[in-house]
Amino acid sequence: MLARLSSFFDPLVRLLVLAIILASIVPVSGEAVPVARLVLDLAIFLLFLLNGLRLPRGDVLRGMRDARFLLPLVAFVFGLMGLAGWLASGAAQSVLPASIALGFIFLGVLPSTVQSATAYTSIAGGNVAHSVVAAAVLNMLGVFLTAPLIALLARSDMPGIDLGGLERIGMILILPFVLGLVLQSRLGGFVAERRRLVSWMDRIAIATAVYIAFSSAVRQGIWTMLDPAAWGWLLALVAVMLLVGFAGAWLLGRLLGLERGDQIAFQFAGAQKSIAMGAPLAAVLFTPQVAGLVLLPVLIYHLVQMIVSAPLAARFSRQLS
Repeated sequence: MLARLSSFFDPLVRLLVLAIILASIVPVSGEAVPVARLVLDLAIFLLFLLNGLRLPRGDVLRGMRDARFLLPLVAFVFGLMGLAGWLASGAAQSVLPASIALGFIFLGVLPSTVQSATAYTSIAGGNVAHSVVAAAVLNMLGVFLTAPLIALLARSDMPGIDLGGLERIGMILILPFVLGLVLQSRLGGFVAERRRLVSWMDRIAIATAVYIAFSSAVRQGIWTMLDPAAWGWLLALVAVMLLVGFAGAWLLGRLLGLERGDQIAFQFAGAQKSIAMGAPLAAVLFTPQVAGLVLLPVLIYHLVQMIVSAPLAARFSRQLS
């Protein structure tokens, strides 16, 4: 019970809840919208520059040699979960707004979290080194793969995909990310020495993206758009995605014959989805009118995955003791 409750005290979770509440009460509107978008672009640029500076480039290159672990993981995160998101989106078309249905495809092709997947792997007694490498590789690939996969899986009549956003992805996601990788040898130590400050900069940038995106959803009447039955369908489909993520990652790890520590790392890296990638990418890839709605399944998935992961990690840890 304590492990379950502790997930609510995660600083990012608290900031996300605060951003949703604030957007519901005081959404960005009117003349403030262009200013907010500019601030958001700058925050996203900084976020991905920091990601490039601190991802362990040397560890990633060494860890990529373990193809038996990484290749199935990449296939699961972007392939199987992407397929699950596509099927969930198809099921949602008849019961939810099209923008929210599109959000399930978006959820399916997002990469894994970095910090929480590694933290839970450590708590569970798993292979932390493999977890760090897996999260870094998945997020590096996500910068380049997520947007094309959405374009591939989304139906042509689905609303809100901003093709001009692909150019913005290059300018405020990929460019700063690659720049960070290039400058890592010079500035990586500076960032590492200020880990706490950088961590809070990350969280604030992510919460800002959620606040601005969700403000648009509030202006469109999200709280009245969905009746109780629609909310029930939304939660049920997110639950299916969680089942595919957590049960599927565990079963695939067993089928691969991974050692227990590696299987635990595979579990959390495979099942968790990154709001750190999802929030800024939604703000860039989708039009402002639908970005908040597209992000809704990701927000729910992220909050619930934290609740599920805490007791799961504690259970793995008890089994080892």
